[in-house]
Amino acid sequence: MNKLTQSHRLTGGPARTGAVAAVLVAALTACGGGGSHSSESAADQLSADPLTAVRSSADITGRTGSARTATELVTESAEKKAVFNGTGGYDYVNRIGKLEINVPPGAATTGKIVEVTLPGTVYLQNSAAKIPEGKWVKLDVRQLPDGNLVSSGATDPASAAGALRGVLKAELVGSETVNGQDLKHYKGTLDLAKAADATGGRGGDGLRMAAQTFTAKEVPYEVWLDAQGRLHKAVETFTFAGVAGSKEAKDQVKVTSTVSLTDFGAAVDASEPGAADIYSMPSSPSPSPK
Repeated sequence: MNKLTQSHRLTGGPARTGAVAAVLVAALTACGGGGSHSSESAADQLSADPLTAVRSSADITGRTGSARTATELVTESAEKKAVFNGTGGYDYVNRIGKLEINVPPGAATTGKIVEVTLPGTVYLQNSAAKIPEGKWVKLDVRQLPDGNLVSSGATDPASAAGALRGVLKAELVGSETVNGQDLKHYKGTLDLAKAADATGGRGGDGLRMAAQTFTAKEVPYEVWLDAQGRLHKAVETFTFAGVAGSKEAKDQVKVTSTVSLTDFGAAVDASEPGAADIYSMPSSPSPSPK
């Protein structure tokens, strides 16, 4: 059992164990933010300094109001590889996003994971999990060792962008045309703990948890930004120990997360599930006295 899987089963107490094991751990067992939310500013433009350009992209992207999202998360260990794909959108004004993630064959669960994210909170729904149909599991990201950066099969757009606030190094690779857009391509490394501090508030909680868990403290990244400095694509590579406490190369699990943003300003259909739709695991009965 890998470190994150083991921690998921133990985090949150008995009331959450079954739901977490059924919904969250599916992503990894297959492998064995904050910012501004005002209207878009006409003054936003890509900085000539690569470090400033990448660090500023989260706030500039947030000022677009919203965006459609496509995600890909690839988990690789010495034994297995799994690919998760998702689509959805993020509303930067109301700070809420929704993703629908396809679970690959061989994972601990099947079907589709639906994820609604808010700063510091994630709601998960999976038709194959052992919870009533249509119900959601509500979790505080501080309950999750990875802060929900990878455990549900995707990195939500706010966290992926927020991580860039902790960029340590940035190099301009060149210019590329992607879907008809002229974009600048950068690469470098980032620090999730610094990103958490720069993001602040509940939006930084997931980044802070991940910084404590992932074994590679300098996270490699690549990003593609437009002339306004908006983020169109981010690729971030995380590493954790598949065997708790091990630093051996054979025990490391690599997770490559890709988040793509398009249709800036498009309406996003995302809402927080109501209290009646939240599933609470029943408490285990106390043993009868002998």
